[in-house]
Amino acid sequence: MQLQVAVAKINKYATAESGDTLEMVERPQGGMSFVLVDGQRSGRSAKRISNMVARKAISLLAEGVRDGAAARAAHDYLVTHRQGKVSATLNIVSVDMVSRTLVLSRNSHCPVYVVRPDGITVLDEESKQVGIYRNTKPIVTELPLEAPMVVVVFTDGVLSAGARRSQSLDVPALLREVCPDGNAPAQVVADAIYDAAQTLDEGRPLDDISVLVAAVLPKKNGNNTRRLHIEFPL
Repeated sequence: MQLQVAVAKINKYATAESGDTLEMVERPQGGMSFVLVDGQRSGRSAKRISNMVARKAISLLAEGVRDGAAARAAHDYLVTHRQGKVSATLNIVSVDMVSRTLVLSRNSHCPVYVVRPDGITVLDEESKQVGIYRNTKPIVTELPLEAPMVVVVFTDGVLSAGARRSQSLDVPALLREVCPDGNAPAQVVADAIYDAAQTLDEGRPLDDISVLVAAVLPKKNGNNTRRLHIEFPL
Protein backbone atom coordinates (compact mmCIF):
# COMPACT_ATOMS: atom_id res chain seq x y z
CA MET A 1 0.00 0.00 0.00
CA GLN A 2 0.97 3.63 -0.35
CA LEU A 3 -0.24 6.82 1.29
CA GLN A 4 -1.06 9.89 -0.77
CA VAL A 5 -1.97 13.18 0.88
CA ALA A 6 -3.12 16.31 -0.93
CA VAL A 7 -4.24 19.74 0.23
CA ALA A 8 -5.97 22.61 -1.54
CA LYS A 9 -6.63 25.83 0.38
CA ILE A 10 -7.34 29.52 -0.08
CA ASN A 11 -8.19 32.44 2.16
CA LYS A 12 -11.53 34.22 2.36
CA TYR A 13 -12.17 36.74 -0.40
CA ALA A 14 -10.68 40.20 0.32
CA THR A 15 -8.81 38.82 3.34
CA ALA A 16 -5.02 38.87 3.19
CA GLU A 17 -4.42 35.84 5.37
CA SER A 18 -6.18 32.52 5.87
CA GLY A 19 -7.40 31.61 9.34
CA ASP A 20 -6.81 27.91 8.58
CA THR A 21 -3.55 26.21 9.49
CA LEU A 22 -2.28 22.83 8.28
CA GLU A 23 0.71 21.08 9.84
CA MET A 24 2.25 17.64 9.35
CA VAL A 25 4.70 15.55 11.36
CA GLU A 26 6.27 12.12 11.22
CA ARG A 27 5.21 9.95 14.14
CA PRO A 28 8.11 8.69 16.30
CA GLN A 29 7.10 5.03 15.89
CA GLY A 30 6.27 5.28 12.21
CA GLY A 31 3.55 6.91 10.18
CA MET A 32 2.38 10.48 9.65
CA SER A 33 -0.02 12.90 11.29
CA PHE A 34 -1.77 15.85 9.68
CA VAL A 35 -3.40 18.58 11.75
CA LEU A 36 -5.98 20.97 10.24
CA VAL A 37 -7.23 23.86 12.36
CA ASP A 38 -9.75 26.60 11.53
CA GLY A 39 -9.49 29.57 13.88
CA GLN A 40 -12.56 31.55 14.92
CA ARG A 41 -13.57 34.19 12.36
CA SER A 42 -11.01 34.88 9.59
CA GLY A 43 -7.90 36.86 8.84
CA ARG A 44 -4.87 37.52 11.03
CA SER A 45 -6.61 37.03 14.39
CA ALA A 46 -7.97 33.66 13.27
CA LYS A 47 -4.51 32.69 12.02
CA ARG A 48 -3.00 33.34 15.44
CA ILE A 49 -5.59 31.07 17.04
CA SER A 50 -5.20 28.26 14.50
CA ASN A 51 -1.40 28.47 14.71
CA MET A 52 -1.55 28.19 18.49
CA VAL A 53 -3.75 25.09 18.41
CA ALA A 54 -1.89 23.41 15.55
CA ARG A 55 1.54 23.95 17.11
CA LYS A 56 0.44 22.46 20.42
CA ALA A 57 -1.13 19.39 18.78
CA ILE A 58 1.76 18.76 16.39
CA SER A 59 4.42 19.06 19.11
CA LEU A 60 2.66 16.45 21.23
CA LEU A 61 2.13 14.08 18.32
CA ALA A 62 5.84 14.36 17.51
CA GLU A 63 6.58 13.19 21.06
CA GLY A 64 4.40 10.11 20.70
CA VAL A 65 1.29 11.36 22.49
CA ARG A 66 -1.87 9.66 21.23
CA ASP A 67 -4.14 11.62 18.93
CA GLY A 68 -7.08 11.96 21.31
CA ALA A 69 -4.84 13.13 24.13
CA ALA A 70 -3.09 15.60 21.83
CA ALA A 71 -6.45 17.06 20.78
CA ARG A 72 -7.58 17.43 24.40
CA ALA A 73 -4.29 19.07 25.36
CA ALA A 74 -4.57 21.52 22.46
CA HIS A 75 -8.07 22.37 23.65
CA ASP A 76 -6.90 22.91 27.23
CA TYR A 77 -4.04 25.08 25.98
CA LEU A 78 -6.41 27.34 24.05
CA VAL A 79 -8.84 27.58 26.97
CA THR A 80 -6.01 28.52 29.33
CA HIS A 81 -4.44 31.16 27.09
CA ARG A 82 -7.66 32.72 25.80
CA GLN A 83 -9.89 32.19 28.87
CA GLY A 84 -12.49 30.28 26.91
CA LYS A 85 -13.33 33.30 24.75
CA VAL A 86 -12.25 31.99 21.34
CA SER A 87 -12.77 28.71 19.52
CA ALA A 88 -11.30 26.66 16.71
CA THR A 89 -12.14 23.50 14.84
CA LEU A 90 -9.51 20.78 14.96
CA ASN A 91 -9.04 17.69 12.80
CA ILE A 92 -6.19 15.21 13.12
CA VAL A 93 -5.61 12.55 10.46
CA SER A 94 -2.97 9.98 11.35
CA VAL A 95 -1.50 6.90 9.76
CA ASP A 96 -0.39 4.87 12.78
CA MET A 97 2.08 2.16 11.80
CA VAL A 98 2.03 0.59 15.28
CA SER A 99 -1.70 -0.18 15.26
CA ARG A 100 -1.84 -0.31 11.43
CA THR A 101 -4.84 2.01 11.51
CA LEU A 102 -5.97 5.32 10.11
CA VAL A 103 -6.91 7.48 13.11
CA LEU A 104 -9.39 10.33 12.59
CA SER A 105 -9.96 12.85 15.41
CA ARG A 106 -12.71 15.47 15.04
CA ASN A 107 -13.49 18.61 16.97
CA SER A 108 -15.52 20.15 14.17
CA HIS A 109 -19.06 20.53 12.89
CA CYS A 110 -17.80 19.65 9.41
CA PRO A 111 -18.26 15.97 8.53
CA VAL A 112 -15.46 13.68 7.40
CA TYR A 113 -16.05 11.42 4.41
CA VAL A 114 -14.49 7.98 3.99
CA VAL A 115 -14.75 6.46 0.51
CA ARG A 116 -14.20 2.73 0.02
CA PRO A 117 -15.29 0.23 -2.63
CA ASP A 118 -18.43 -0.57 -0.62
CA GLY A 119 -19.56 3.05 -0.50
CA ILE A 120 -19.21 6.34 1.40
CA THR A 121 -19.20 6.57 5.19
CA VAL A 122 -20.03 9.95 6.74
CA LEU A 123 -18.49 10.72 10.12
CA ASP A 124 -20.78 13.45 11.39
CA GLU A 125 -21.36 12.65 15.06
CA GLU A 126 -21.90 15.87 17.01
CA SER A 127 -18.53 17.28 18.03
CA LYS A 128 -17.67 20.49 19.86
CA GLN A 129 -15.01 22.95 18.79
CA VAL A 130 -11.97 23.39 20.98
CA GLY A 131 -11.36 26.41 23.19
CA ILE A 132 -14.69 27.04 24.91
CA TYR A 133 -15.97 24.26 27.15
CA ARG A 134 -13.72 22.68 29.76
CA ASN A 135 -14.58 19.01 29.16
CA THR A 136 -14.47 19.04 25.36
CA LYS A 137 -13.19 15.79 23.84
CA PRO A 138 -12.60 14.76 20.23
CA ILE A 139 -14.59 12.15 18.37
CA VAL A 140 -11.98 9.52 17.49
CA THR A 141 -12.49 6.92 14.75
CA GLU A 142 -9.96 4.20 13.92
CA LEU A 143 -10.08 2.41 10.59
CA PRO A 144 -7.91 -0.55 9.54
CA LEU A 145 -5.28 0.41 6.98
CA GLU A 146 -6.57 -1.09 3.76
CA ALA A 147 -6.50 -0.13 0.11
CA PRO A 148 -8.26 1.47 -1.56
CA MET A 149 -9.62 4.09 0.84
CA VAL A 150 -9.92 7.88 0.58
CA VAL A 151 -10.55 10.20 3.54
CA VAL A 152 -11.78 13.74 2.95
CA VAL A 153 -11.51 16.47 5.59
CA PHE A 154 -12.34 20.15 5.11
CA THR A 155 -13.07 23.40 6.91
CA ASP A 156 -16.37 25.23 6.83
CA GLY A 157 -15.55 27.28 3.75
CA VAL A 158 -16.67 24.20 1.84
CA LEU A 159 -19.96 24.11 3.74
CA SER A 160 -20.66 27.80 3.08
CA ALA A 161 -19.76 27.64 -0.62
CA GLY A 162 -22.64 28.87 -2.76
CA ALA A 163 -24.54 30.56 0.08
CA ARG A 164 -24.72 33.83 -1.89
CA ARG A 165 -27.01 32.06 -4.37
CA SER A 166 -28.72 29.83 -1.79
CA GLN A 167 -26.78 26.85 -3.09
CA SER A 168 -24.54 24.29 -1.42
CA LEU A 169 -21.97 21.74 -2.44
CA ASP A 170 -23.18 18.14 -2.56
CA VAL A 171 -19.94 16.51 -1.43
CA PRO A 172 -21.18 12.88 -1.52
CA ALA A 173 -22.41 13.28 -5.10
CA LEU A 174 -19.10 14.80 -6.12
CA LEU A 175 -17.17 11.99 -4.46
CA ARG A 176 -19.28 9.37 -6.24
CA GLU A 177 -18.32 11.06 -9.50
CA VAL A 178 -14.57 11.53 -9.01
CA CYS A 179 -13.86 8.67 -6.61
CA PRO A 180 -16.56 6.02 -7.04
CA ASP A 181 -14.60 3.12 -5.55
CA GLY A 182 -12.15 4.89 -3.24
CA ASN A 183 -9.31 4.38 -5.71
CA ALA A 184 -8.60 7.92 -6.92
CA PRO A 185 -5.40 9.95 -6.46
CA ALA A 186 -5.56 12.25 -3.44
CA GLN A 187 -4.77 15.38 -5.47
CA VAL A 188 -7.57 14.66 -7.94
CA VAL A 189 -10.12 14.44 -5.12
CA ALA A 190 -8.83 17.51 -3.27
CA ASP A 191 -8.82 19.61 -6.43
CA ALA A 192 -12.33 18.48 -7.40
CA ILE A 193 -13.82 19.58 -4.07
CA TYR A 194 -11.82 22.81 -3.99
CA ASP A 195 -12.74 23.72 -7.59
CA ALA A 196 -16.42 22.98 -6.99
CA ALA A 197 -16.46 25.18 -3.89
CA GLN A 198 -14.70 27.98 -5.76
CA THR A 199 -17.18 27.72 -8.62
CA LEU A 200 -20.15 28.01 -6.26
CA ASP A 201 -18.52 31.05 -4.65
CA GLU A 202 -17.81 32.57 -8.09
CA GLY A 203 -14.13 32.78 -7.21
CA ARG A 204 -14.83 34.91 -4.12
CA PRO A 205 -14.79 32.50 -1.16
CA LEU A 206 -17.19 33.39 1.64
CA ASP A 207 -14.82 31.80 4.14
CA ASP A 208 -11.37 30.24 4.27
CA ILE A 209 -11.39 26.98 2.32
CA SER A 210 -9.10 24.08 3.19
CA VAL A 211 -9.44 20.56 1.81
CA LEU A 212 -7.27 17.72 3.12
CA VAL A 213 -7.43 14.32 1.40
CA ALA A 214 -5.61 11.19 2.54
CA ALA A 215 -5.71 8.20 0.20
CA VAL A 216 -4.51 4.68 0.96
CA LEU A 217 -3.97 3.11 -2.42
CA PRO A 218 -2.48 -0.10 -3.82
CA LYS A 219 1.26 0.18 -4.29
CA LYS A 220 2.16 0.19 -7.98
CA ASN A 221 5.82 -0.81 -7.70
CA GLY A 222 8.54 -1.75 -5.22
CA ASN A 223 9.98 1.76 -4.94
CA ASN A 224 10.08 2.91 -1.30
CA THR A 225 11.02 6.53 -2.04
CA ARG A 226 9.03 9.19 -0.15
CA ARG A 227 8.21 12.45 -1.91
CA LEU A 228 6.68 15.75 -0.88
CA HIS A 229 5.26 18.24 -3.38
CA ILE A 230 4.21 21.78 -2.42
CA GLU A 231 2.84 24.69 -4.44
CA PHE A 232 2.73 27.95 -2.47
CA PRO A 233 1.98 31.23 -4.28
CA LEU A 234 3.87 34.23 -2.91
